[in-house]
Amino acid sequence: MHTIAQHTAGAPWMLELLHVRTHHLLIWTTRGQGRVLLNGVRRGFGTHNAIFAPAGKLVSIELGLQVQGLVALIPADERFSFPDRAQHLRLQDGTEQLEFIAILDALRRELHENRPFIEDALTAHTQLLSVTLRRDLLTAGDLPRAKAAQTLARAYGDLLSKHFTEGHSMAWYADQLGVTPTHLSRVCKQSAGITAADMLSQLVQHRARLLLITTDRPMRIIARDLGFGSAAYFTRFCQQHFGAPPSQIRKQARPSKRAP
Repeated sequence: MHTIAQHTAGAPWMLELLHVRTHHLLIWTTRGQGRVLLNGVRRGFGTHNAIFAPAGKLVSIELGLQVQGLVALIPADERFSFPDRAQHLRLQDGTEQLEFIAILDALRRELHENRPFIEDALTAHTQLLSVTLRRDLLTAGDLPRAKAAQTLARAYGDLLSKHFTEGHSMAWYADQLGVTPTHLSRVCKQSAGITAADMLSQLVQHRARLLLITTDRPMRIIARDLGFGSAAYFTRFCQQHFGAPPSQIRKQARPSKRAP
């Protein structure tokens, strides 16, 4: 459990680039406005919003200058029954807001104070968070019927989440969905605010930066794992999108060691 500022740690790309996680992500906003891309649809968010992205689902969150809030990273295991579809809730009722805040504050206390029986307490509070989220979903009622463009963009997002590291062309994705690449790109731009190719590129960018700064894997292995035909192609990709080669990105992210 961290604040949004602590989670991004001066690297807003961690939330702003489209990405997929192995754990559930829950963000509770307490101030400011921004935009979130969930289920193939980009929409605005504001204060007292709950943004939930299940493990394996695409999400990107553009943070406005004044956005503040909390980030919870939740294990995706059999202990918790969270929704299997990404959700964006605007909680207008004061009681609902207080319930959310109370559970998140309890989780923060457990994590920061290292109290006895912490594992049991964290599990209990997280289970309660799951119940509260599902109750708020029931209160919100059924989502509006998705438009055809939104349905296709969502299907493309689900396909991307499984295959974006395999180096497939846009024609391959379009063929899997039974449409032309041009139509797929137009629909994604309409629904998600970015083209189909940009969605794929952002996923690769996010995973590339994460692997470069959090692991010691050789560049050629990262290139292979992300579906690049060669390390040279991966280097050109980094130069194009980050303005620096992979080695420099890794070096800049790690403080240099100075002699005592």
